[in-house]
Amino acid sequence: MAHYFVPYAKAKHQPTILVDSTGLRAALVLAHWRGAATPVALRDDTSAGSVLKALRAPHTPGMEAQAVSANHFDVDGFVGVWSLLNPALALLHEPLLRLVATLGDFRELDWTNPLADDALKLVCWLNAREKELFYPPFGAPALRRNEAEASAEKFAWFLPAFGDILENPELGRAAWEPEYARIRSAIEVMQSSATRLVRYPELGLVVVHTPEPLPYYALFGPTAGFDIVLSCYNDRRYELEYKYTTWIDLESRPTLPRLPLNALAERLTSQEKPPSAWVFDAITDTGPLLRLGGKKLSKAQRYADPDQRPIEISSIDAETMEREVVTFFRKGYASITPRRYWTWAEMKAAEKE
Repeated sequence: MAHYFVPYAKAKHQPTILVDSTGLRAALVLAHWRGAATPVALRDDTSAGSVLKALRAPHTPGMEAQAVSANHFDVDGFVGVWSLLNPALALLHEPLLRLVATLGDFRELDWTNPLADDALKLVCWLNAREKELFYPPFGAPALRRNEAEASAEKFAWFLPAFGDILENPELGRAAWEPEYARIRSAIEVMQSSATRLVRYPELGLVVVHTPEPLPYYALFGPTAGFDIVLSCYNDRRYELEYKYTTWIDLESRPTLPRLPLNALAERLTSQEKPPSAWVFDAITDTGPLLRLGGKKLSKAQRYADPDQRPIEISSIDAETMEREVVTFFRKGYASITPRRYWTWAEMKAAEKE
């Protein structure tokens, strides 16, 4: 029985498989969002991964629904929707599609994987064509449009176009090459002696010391298995970020909950020369940042690469910055045990333990 895509607004009028989304009384939910009603047997780190599992379990209740929808467009969600509409081709290319979804959502990729280069090309093609033809991620509000409504136009264009590029990425070279070249250059920096990584596995924290801000696909590449990244750049420029891996229900491993960064921000601000101050996003943001203040960033700016936004110079040296961050998380996580499936309420309660 063939599946077909319907815009999110029309999904409520018929039995629908909902991908990378929640909010409807769907026939089947295939999403890694926190608290999503994805069947236990189909849970996966990415929503596309859950779809690929469902394709191998066609008798799962709800798979008989023909309509497929999502309330936004991103790489992971798109790969999931496309896979439901093209099951044979999706299963043929399952390892590659899993890498594409992981790179798109978590910005992580093992560059020694023989499929990694093709995964990067595909993600760069999706990103480039999305920006060229429509609007960048989280850009709908700037156009005074609703994402659930506006994203349907993206699906309508990408769904018939993606298969050819998947089977032969060279067909999309003109679109993917500029971003691909920028990221490959940044990967070389990450793998060079100019970059040093310090890992704190018990905290889920990686400290990256590298000269200049880099694209996420390079910066987060070697951070798989960790959920917090402190980026330390030359000239005392820093950003601390909770990765998207702790916004969703990660299936592959337990995690620690996100902690509000109020106390850390206050501690760092006390060491800055006035009027500089450290500011932070709520833990419910998809990728909360702690950074030295200035003009508040939009969601689109926070999602964009670190080398595409301003990062202020701090008066705190890198050794002190790393020590303060490590001390904060060691104290905050002292009595907390990693596990799966934290609720937002449990995260807020964990802060008070």
